[in-house]
Amino acid sequence: MFGFIARRCVSLFFVLLFAVTLTFCLLRLAPGSPFNLNEKQNTPEAVAREERKFNLDGPLWWQWARYIGLARRNAVESPPTPREFGGLLQGNFQPCLKYKDRGVGELLAQTLPISATLGAAALLIATVAGVWLGCVAALRRHTWVDAAAMFGALAAISIPTFVAGPALVLLFSLKLGWLPVGGWGGLANLILPALTLAGPAIAYIARLTRTSMLEVLAQDFVRTAHAKGLSEQRVLYRHVLKVGILPVVSFLGPLAAGMLTGSLVIEKVFSLPGMGDFFVNSVLNRDVFLCGGSVAVYCTLLVVMNLFVDIAYKWLDPRIRLQ
Repeated sequence: MFGFIARRCVSLFFVLLFAVTLTFCLLRLAPGSPFNLNEKQNTPEAVAREERKFNLDGPLWWQWARYIGLARRNAVESPPTPREFGGLLQGNFQPCLKYKDRGVGELLAQTLPISATLGAAALLIATVAGVWLGCVAALRRHTWVDAAAMFGALAAISIPTFVAGPALVLLFSLKLGWLPVGGWGGLANLILPALTLAGPAIAYIARLTRTSMLEVLAQDFVRTAHAKGLSEQRVLYRHVLKVGILPVVSFLGPLAAGMLTGSLVIEKVFSLPGMGDFFVNSVLNRDVFLCGGSVAVYCTLLVVMNLFVDIAYKWLDPRIRLQ
């Protein structure tokens, strides 16, 4: 187990290096400049001066080496500070090119907890509700309960979040007045965004759980458990669910990474100061430092969540060997 986790941690380093390198090169090769200068200041000399200030001058490979921290950075102060020579390998995310006087690490530290809180709440709702609906539909298959659950799941998948979000605001905020329209504050501000973000995930998990549970319910060991006189609930929770939940666990890995980093649409609709808006704007503004930091955070969460999925597989089914 410990050797498997150690190998995954080593692979995480190379995954992050590849993702950040690809992001950096694509943004630097894309047309446009990250430096928004007015018409009078937008001269080749001024742009070159800004590029040298942020260590984006010279060949592309040299820019990348200085950004990662494999080469010495330009000294713009006398004497140079350690921050100037540190790169991504030293934990220096660099300053934002668009939002002046703000570092990428500072911006991520402010926005990531908001997106992570929203994602964690939505993931919890989606997992509990989706697994419960899938189990109910599987146990009551070919009945009106099964049909209603699957119809609701299909409707949740079909309705976009930019439609479901305003609809929930119209009903629960403007009509009933139960919950706030948007913003970030207490628990009440979290309910509607979490439900909106969790809606499609509930549907996917419910359909996946139902399909997997039906396959497991047809296995011989389930019939043997019933023949021993075990109750239906005991058979479900002690035998069927531990095996039938495995495909859902696989789906939860990338789903958790995506939810924990937030959703741009949800954050826009409910006016949440998360990292989704900054990530999209970093691409539009060619802000290689902010985009690289956001990609590094997302890749880290993706690899870590997939590691948790593999460990959960081993815990749920001892027959699985971690190689």
